[in-house]
Amino acid sequence: MKNGPKPTGIYAVGTFTYSVMDDREEILRPGTMRSISARVYYPALKESVKGLTKSKYMSREMFKGLKDSFKIPMNYDKKTAAGDNESECYPDAPKIEGEKFPLIIFNHGYQSFREGNSFLCIELASKGYVVISVGHPLEGLCTEYDDGTFIYCDNKLLKNANKPFIANLLALRKLMKLKGTEEENAKAFDEYQDRFGGFMKSRLPEWAKDINAVVDYAKTNLSDIIDFEYGIGLTGHSFGGAIAYYLCTNDPKYACGINIDGGLFGDYSDKTLEKPFMQITSETNEKLVARGYMHHSKPVYKAVIKNMKHVGFSDMKYAIKFGSMVGKLPADKMHENLCKCHVEFFDTHLKKIKDKPDLKSNDVMKFEVK
Repeated sequence: MKNGPKPTGIYAVGTFTYSVMDDREEILRPGTMRSISARVYYPALKESVKGLTKSKYMSREMFKGLKDSFKIPMNYDKKTAAGDNESECYPDAPKIEGEKFPLIIFNHGYQSFREGNSFLCIELASKGYVVISVGHPLEGLCTEYDDGTFIYCDNKLLKNANKPFIANLLALRKLMKLKGTEEENAKAFDEYQDRFGGFMKSRLPEWAKDINAVVDYAKTNLSDIIDFEYGIGLTGHSFGGAIAYYLCTNDPKYACGINIDGGLFGDYSDKTLEKPFMQITSETNEKLVARGYMHHSKPVYKAVIKNMKHVGFSDMKYAIKFGSMVGKLPADKMHENLCKCHVEFFDTHLKKIKDKPDLKSNDVMKFEVK
């Protein structure tokens, strides 16, 4: 993609994709089977990629899904729209013989796409992690498979989930303006999701099955590059962040997680979070994650990035022209702070090479340990 950030780690980044043809029936389209796609980003030696062609950032089909969803001008040229574009990683780059790395699973937001936070995933891989980004069919802009087939997003799903639209929107705006305690804000969000969030809550266990299918494949086929002894880290944007919290609360095989600006859908009133966790939010959505600061036995971190909007926490920060959608913070500043939060958190709680994250408040971020 034009004008995207360059990875800063000691490694170059290789990439490949795989598809998991699951054996469960698709709830959203009865009579079909659920099929999941995944993209792997992994460390490679810089000298091993010299002369190799970089991976595409997105296909024509993915671009069409993106354009049809946002319906606004973006900083993409005609070559990008035609699929003539590149990303800062290399298809099937030589793996580093004899070296394995910790695994982080990334999940896109609802109606986003598998490569929607590729800049973050590539940066993490350059720092010595294998990152697998999961594509959720019908709920991502365009889900692409290794056999060349693809599925566009079913836009009716979220529209139906948000009905009645006006009442939902007004309730959400009211929620964002709350000034209560964390307990009061968490209670208000629970009341909101009890009224409007039934569909999103119902998708949590289904996305968890997608992720577990991708992880099962990795355990069987990718043990040459992944060291599972570290446990598995999770991160994700929007609903992808909500699923990170859901799995850290409910599934013992996941070691720690990060939520990037996602409302914490799900029932957690009788649960204690026993994994290290980080909430990275905009000032607008800070109230939607209050539950994550309560009832925990391991460190929970709060990073609020200023002058940001929800969509801006993805690669779209570099593509969308309107600050009203992505926030006024410069894209490179957002990327720098988002990546630093991730690297410091996972170096501490997944690699365990640090006692605590080297993070503190700065001119664009408020940080604290809860």
